[in-house]
Amino acid sequence: MRRRWAGRWAALVSGAAGVSLLLATAGVSDVARAAQTSPTVAFQNGDGITVTSEAQTDRRLIDMTVTTPAVAGTLHVDVLLPTNYDPSTRYPVLYLFHGTAGTASDWVKYGQAEQTTAGLPLIVVMPDASLNDNGGSWCSDWVDQAAGAAEWETFHIDEVIPWIDANLPTIADRQGRAIAGLSMGGFCSTSYAAQFPDLFGTVLGFSPAPDIAYDKDAQAGAASIIGATEVGEDHVAPTSIFGDPLTDEINWAAHDPTTLAENLADTNILLFNGNGFPGPLDPSPVTDPGSIESYAGAGLIEGAVDFDTTLLHNRLAALGISSYWDNYGDGTHSWPYWTRDLQQSIGTVMADFADPLPNPSKVTYTSASADYTIYGWHVSIHRTAEEFSTLEKADSSGFQLAGSGSGLVVTPTIYTSGETYDVTVAEENASPVVEQLQAGGTGALRITVPLGPANPYQEYTAQGDAAGTKGYTTTVSIVPAT
Repeated sequence: MRRRWAGRWAALVSGAAGVSLLLATAGVSDVARAAQTSPTVAFQNGDGITVTSEAQTDRRLIDMTVTTPAVAGTLHVDVLLPTNYDPSTRYPVLYLFHGTAGTASDWVKYGQAEQTTAGLPLIVVMPDASLNDNGGSWCSDWVDQAAGAAEWETFHIDEVIPWIDANLPTIADRQGRAIAGLSMGGFCSTSYAAQFPDLFGTVLGFSPAPDIAYDKDAQAGAASIIGATEVGEDHVAPTSIFGDPLTDEINWAAHDPTTLAENLADTNILLFNGNGFPGPLDPSPVTDPGSIESYAGAGLIEGAVDFDTTLLHNRLAALGISSYWDNYGDGTHSWPYWTRDLQQSIGTVMADFADPLPNPSKVTYTSASADYTIYGWHVSIHRTAEEFSTLEKADSSGFQLAGSGSGLVVTPTIYTSGETYDVTVAEENASPVVEQLQAGGTGALRITVPLGPANPYQEYTAQGDAAGTKGYTTTVSIVPAT
């Protein structure tokens, strides 16, 4: 019988012991990195990344020490090349993230990533998601930068991905990229996939806990765990990463995979987790007192993860978005299960690369950013307060934009340069307005979209809740001028 684990959040975050167990089971590594003078690929600086050293431990594994203005400190990026690497061949890339208190080498040292991917035409990229093998970044640009630069999303998305594409023969689009991670890294993978669905065609979460905002029980548990990590491991002030949930809840929601689940409609989704009870890969019997405590903590954590992952799965199902969920029953929050998850899913990942999902024919995307680009559509929202907006059903015939204030939409280059188009803008409770616009030299249209009065207060705040965050939807139709 399935058990509900909401109560386990309270138990998990009741004290420092629960937090230290979370960190301990995520995989701490101080592996020595052996140097080789002639690496297979000489990685060049670029996209904000400076390579300070490069070491190759075998024919496939390259470890790089890098710096970037985005993150204050020394970072590692480990890369597994295909077994028979050929620089004239283009390869898909799997981005693979470690857990809290982990490091770039964890998946090789603990998770058999090198053995699991041997013989596959695949590049695996494993970047640091924490500093000095300690604490965790939660893969965001931190709200509080007082302790030094901590723009982890910028590092991973804006720097590592284009840097890898510039240095290696990759398939540099969403059909050639997958993203996966364990524990905190599973949050990273599902959060990045939901925020940037045009970058990744496949997402995998291994014990991911992908709800930090949508469900209030999950949000309370996540805030306690993240806050304890900030203070105890990152050694920064609480609420440094996402801000105060009471006043910055929208920032939590803006990174939350469950809130942004609709953005995953055209993504291959694979989720794996256990229920927290000892399973077939846990030692039996456990007699050492230290091991008993460790596996009890690993069980407690995985039980909470089970509750949290269920929330994402249920939201995806409610939206009619298909996913694969291996809720495998007995199993704890530990490396043997994540190793098995990767082994069992790598065939599906390669099949997705071989037969990738196409880009959506109509684009729907939700974001709290005032300025974003998705599948070539660029949206700039002019508003008074931070809130979500949604671009809906966008294709060459038009789109809808929901929000408040006004927006400027620059379309992809899908029209004929120099040609004139009739653009009908139908604002809520107003008569449609038709104007003629000429496609620019690249074949794009620039369309101003009114969205009603701007809301005066930030969404998800006490003032915003009291006043009500009103969204307005404007419909835009585009046809060749007659």
